[in-house]
Amino acid sequence: MQIEVFHGSDLVVTNPELRISSRALDFGPGFYTTTNREQAISFAKKVCERNQTTSAVVSVFRIDLDKLKQSLIGKWFESPDEVWLDFVSDNRSGKLQDCDLDFVYGPVANDTIFRTFIAYQNGILTKQDTIDRLKIRPLYNQLVFKTDSALKFLEFDRSFSVKV
Repeated sequence: MQIEVFHGSDLVVTNPELRISSRALDFGPGFYTTTNREQAISFAKKVCERNQTTSAVVSVFRIDLDKLKQSLIGKWFESPDEVWLDFVSDNRSGKLQDCDLDFVYGPVANDTIFRTFIAYQNGILTKQDTIDRLKIRPLYNQLVFKTDSALKFLEFDRSFSVKV
């Protein structure tokens, strides 16, 4: 099944590559995409603001999802559950270092729910309380490519500028 995925940035990305991030991300290091156009637009604006640049861009890729899932090793989280919560928490806290996955798909623990995550990590909320709170918010998705082998499945289609 062919799908489109979007990557928000402050530049056009035609040939994605893996880069080390200075921030702890939900699914660890990798090339982050989403199937949600609006989420990618929002992220492009955030990158533009963070980097103090004036151009926000969304790069659009096509991918054969079935081939990716059949060919490589990945994790697939349909919704926020205990396994997803542990995985994201371990990535964000730096506990999960060497992960032998080519890709990861699942909900985004974005900035709007960051406080909920902090409350969980500080022991204020239980695991179930955290999951319950996350399920009442609209969660976007992310598909993260963690290896060069996974990146080969991305086919650049086009890009478009976003008004900042």
